[in-house]
Amino acid sequence: MASKGAGMSFSRKSYRLTSDAEKSRVTGIVQEKLLNDYLNRIFSSSDHVPPAATSRKPLNFQNLPEHLDQLLQVDNEEEESQGQVEGRLGPSTVVLDHTGGFEGLLLVDDDLLGVIGHSNFGTIRSTTCVYKGKWVYEVLISSQGLMQIGWCTISCRFNQEEGVGDTHNSYAYDGNRVRKWNVTTTNYGKAWAAGDIVSCLIDLDDGTLSFCLNGVSLGTAFENLSRGLGMAYFPAISLSFKESVAFNFGSRPLRYPVAGYRPLQDPPSADLVRAQRLLGCFRAVLSVELDPVEGRLLDKESSKWRLRGQPTVLLTLAHIFHRFAPLLRKVYLVEAVLMSFLLGIVEKGTPAQAQSVVHQVLDLLWLFMEDYEVQDCLKQLMMSLLRLYRFSPIVPDLGLQIHYLRLTIAILRHEKSRKFLLSNVLFDVLRSVVFFYIKSPLRVEEAGLQELIPTTWWPHRSSREGKESTEMKEETAEERLRRRAYERGCQRLRKRIEVVEELQVQILKLLLDNTDDNGGEASRYIFLTKFRKFLQENASGRGNMPVLCPPEYMVCFLHRLISALRYYWDEYKASNPHASFSEEAYIPPQVFYNGKVDYFDLQRLGGLLSHLRKTLKDDLASKANIVIDPLELQSTTMDDLDEDEEPAPAMAQRPMQALAVGGPLPLPRPGWLSSPTLGRANRFLSTAAVSLMTPRRPLSTSEKVKVRTLSVEQRTREDIEGSHWNEGLLLGRPPEEPEQPLTENSLLEVLDGAVMMYNLSVHQQLGKMVGVSDDVNEYAMALRDTEDKLRRCPKRRKDILAELTKSQKVFSEKLDHLSRRLAWVHATVYSQEKMLDIYWLLRVCLQTIEHGDRTGSLFAFMPEFYLSVAINSYSALKNYFGPVHSMEELPGYEETLTRLAAILAKHFADTRIVGTDIRDSLMQALASYVCYPHSLRAVERIPEEQRIAMVRNLLAPYEQRPWAQTNWILVRLWRGCGFGYRYTRLPHLLKTKLEDANLPSLQKPCPSTLLQQHMADLLQQGPDVAPSFLNSVLNQLNWAFSEFIGMIQEIQQAAERLERNFVDSRQLKLLNQVLNRVTAERNLFDRVVTLRLPGLESVDHYPILVAVTGILVQLLVRGPASERERATSVLLADPCFQLRSICYLLGQPEPPAPGTALPAPDRKRFSLQSYADYISADELAQVEQMLAHLTSASAQAAAASLPTSEEDLCPICYAHPISAVFQPCGHKSCKACINQHLMNNKDCFFCKATIVSVEDWEKGANTSTTSSAA
Repeated sequence: MASKGAGMSFSRKSYRLTSDAEKSRVTGIVQEKLLNDYLNRIFSSSDHVPPAATSRKPLNFQNLPEHLDQLLQVDNEEEESQGQVEGRLGPSTVVLDHTGGFEGLLLVDDDLLGVIGHSNFGTIRSTTCVYKGKWVYEVLISSQGLMQIGWCTISCRFNQEEGVGDTHNSYAYDGNRVRKWNVTTTNYGKAWAAGDIVSCLIDLDDGTLSFCLNGVSLGTAFENLSRGLGMAYFPAISLSFKESVAFNFGSRPLRYPVAGYRPLQDPPSADLVRAQRLLGCFRAVLSVELDPVEGRLLDKESSKWRLRGQPTVLLTLAHIFHRFAPLLRKVYLVEAVLMSFLLGIVEKGTPAQAQSVVHQVLDLLWLFMEDYEVQDCLKQLMMSLLRLYRFSPIVPDLGLQIHYLRLTIAILRHEKSRKFLLSNVLFDVLRSVVFFYIKSPLRVEEAGLQELIPTTWWPHRSSREGKESTEMKEETAEERLRRRAYERGCQRLRKRIEVVEELQVQILKLLLDNTDDNGGEASRYIFLTKFRKFLQENASGRGNMPVLCPPEYMVCFLHRLISALRYYWDEYKASNPHASFSEEAYIPPQVFYNGKVDYFDLQRLGGLLSHLRKTLKDDLASKANIVIDPLELQSTTMDDLDEDEEPAPAMAQRPMQALAVGGPLPLPRPGWLSSPTLGRANRFLSTAAVSLMTPRRPLSTSEKVKVRTLSVEQRTREDIEGSHWNEGLLLGRPPEEPEQPLTENSLLEVLDGAVMMYNLSVHQQLGKMVGVSDDVNEYAMALRDTEDKLRRCPKRRKDILAELTKSQKVFSEKLDHLSRRLAWVHATVYSQEKMLDIYWLLRVCLQTIEHGDRTGSLFAFMPEFYLSVAINSYSALKNYFGPVHSMEELPGYEETLTRLAAILAKHFADTRIVGTDIRDSLMQALASYVCYPHSLRAVERIPEEQRIAMVRNLLAPYEQRPWAQTNWILVRLWRGCGFGYRYTRLPHLLKTKLEDANLPSLQKPCPSTLLQQHMADLLQQGPDVAPSFLNSVLNQLNWAFSEFIGMIQEIQQAAERLERNFVDSRQLKLLNQVLNRVTAERNLFDRVVTLRLPGLESVDHYPILVAVTGILVQLLVRGPASERERATSVLLADPCFQLRSICYLLGQPEPPAPGTALPAPDRKRFSLQSYADYISADELAQVEQMLAHLTSASAQAAAASLPTSEEDLCPICYAHPISAVFQPCGHKSCKACINQHLMNNKDCFFCKATIVSVEDWEKGANTSTTSSAA
């Protein structure tokens, strides 16, 4: 429907205002008496105009202008103040002094009313001061951090350490620390929160200064202010880094006016009176209907009024808007008059009635006002709406937010207004993402959560893996009642929040409408352009502070966008049977390489886009029919070179150089949401330079493909959706993809943006919000401990009982507060619906990756964030949404788990993926996957060839992949099957840190015999597989052992010094890894274990010794006889081997060496026999059997050994006798030296000839045994 009333179109020129006498005789003008009655009804003089003018002569369109002039005449006392006002000095329009009245680095908004701190403690004052009278200004607190707000004189000097209130003649209130400041500080007022309004009042007649918080007086803060000649006070603020506020000196209506106090900037009083009277006339038009047939006036409800083209009504409205239009361009009047009028309509009527009236009003605005006037009016209207929505207090029924959203929807339902706002305001001047956020109440009491949730309850800690942890106590009847009452309260809260969320989804549905293309571009395609720019700003701003869009806003925006997107996706499916449902959604792979969608500078799986286009241009031509323009390819390559040529030091020095000379600063663009006015904070203030921020990098043009290249702004609906000759976003379809489209191409781009949003900051925020649940668990544990102490405390110790009771009360009150806040977080962030949204995104990413994988080499064009989102969304579902919601309850859970397992197994070693970060992420995700039974079973369900390929890649030498995660995966696959290797935690740590039960490293053993078998089969297949794998492992062990010995010695030396012992985190981490795989010299290790240093709690004998023991038992007890003899001879030939080490395993004491002290009698000795829960009787018997065998073999070897001459010793180590001869060169050494050498080199020590084999050698022997050199 067009924006003109009732489907009709009226030309403004037809109703221009003249005093022509013929105007009264225009066809359609009603008879004179009825016209007089109508005009008198509309333009009632009330008490403002003398009645003489209207009593003698009837009203008509000839004398109406004179009557209107009299109606709008304002009394002298209501006229606006012109020039200087007594008691005030400075410009009549009061703003922040961005030219010289500041100290430090600050970001100031375009309107010079909002400010963001960008240094340690920046200060800024206003342009106007006062020296007499009573004055007030308001400050909107956008962030609740460290700020000091108040007044100062021009003589005050500030710096990065001292701000307002820290010098003489400056006074401040600090709601963060709840103090007042004037050189010294004392307690004052109440704590403020984001969204609060601070009123700063100064009475220079009595010399007092006070503050109000949300209209409630905090009392007089300061008295006896210095007054007199030269003493004038400026509004001023000092704020720390990232803190932000917005000032209102009177340019907008004060939220909490104070009787007797005047705003620093005079309101447009005369214009306000005129606007209110004109609004009254306009209201009268909407409530009166002309009946020319009956010749009478009919009262009518505003919601039923329609513009029917009656000339009398149109001329009347033209007279009203001729005077009303200039007034509606002023910010103050839009907020005080028009906003109040529209909100009144929304609050009093039903949504349908409100929509009808607002639609009629907007039709009339566009009809009778110039376009630039309507545009200014709508811009100010939306800015006021956005500010009110964001900063209004949370009330129990969310009524304020609902009214603001309903009015926003009513405005956006008007097609012409919606397209203008979408094209010019919502993403350009304002940041409309705020409309999709539901802020969390910082004050539970003021939000009414106590009434909604009168009974509190908190869940016991449970495993986020779901049903595997059974440590919870049985619930008592009282706890059950409390839990059910709490859940009912949460349900009430959820229903109220769902009302707001549904309204937010309606807004997005309006913005995604693609049927309103009458006479212009549809809203959806305007939204796509703005949405892509929004994503680019946030993608390029990652890591910069302040962030452009805070994560908490992005989370809500994502969920609303998914709801609207799926609505339109399924709606398209309903009318197009060949399309797919949203459950089957994915992004076709051609979107990633045809250049129709700009991915900015985001990394692709195969590297830089320019490199991929150059190396894969033949594949693009053969598989996708896409030809890259050589000129564009050359241009792109040169651009990349230009960007990379500048050395890093020069880039790092540039900001400081620019700061020194006062040039433009290439600092990160400030955050839009930090801007309290919700506009663009693009003035950068510093004490060394004042300049505008550097403009943002424009979107790069799309890369040339087969048809044409267009920038995002130049794209039309046809370029996105395609036509019979152009496939739009789906240009370059590979043969693996179906011919039928999934849905509208524009929805594919929205879906792609949603996935990118999750990667930018949503996942980070989901993890952050879990902190509320963790706080609840910590306080619950503290409360339980306190209650236990109360029960055990003797009644005679009243002092202790009093302290414990006080602590119990504090913990209970804190838990009541946190449990209600947790209910809010669960309703807004972790609800079942939100979980399904994240699950849907996970499935979209899995399907997208699977389809991209089928394209072969073109898979490299996929952006990395698709794999990242698949990994992170699964992690969020598993770890963040419990224990209220379990991932196992999701539809298709097992299938999704298996599909993700297949992707991780295949792509962690995929040569098409070159980025080290994403490869590490894949490896870490797979390492976590094999720690949990459900996900490990999913790995076992993937096709056999994929499992074997995964195991083969894990066994391959460590090349361009992290060895620690690889070892972790291999160990987890076997954990629970080895000798004494069935523990979840180290036995001596069983009673500590139970809250860490969700860590992957502390999961119960869940070995995979299936993958173990694959591993065994692969190691036995070829002659080179096992040696190369063992070579890699032994090289790592050799390095780890060297590091380990060095750290053990360092720790021992530190323990012997008198100064404080200290071990850094790198050593501790590496020490813990190494100690689980290798053994150490007994005496030195004993000393380290008994040091009890912080961080070394997990260092213990057990994990090391059982690993070594298990290997020795396998070789010396369980193996074949021939292998046992060979292993025994090798072990006994090693001079480092000592039989007493085996005795140590069974707790047998070692005789003290001569000259050493006897061990302490109460010293606890290590013994495998002490671990009956982990070491079986059979395993202990095998250890005893091994000890007996080695004892006997050692005695026989000692009896048979003969003195060895120097000639018979190994010429390399001179420690062992010669026992091996090299072929074909014939040189000799001991087996230990040659085996170590052959791990990395095949050349002889002495002659450098290639060694073909190594034979056993005994002096005087005639036979020898040949073994492989490999």
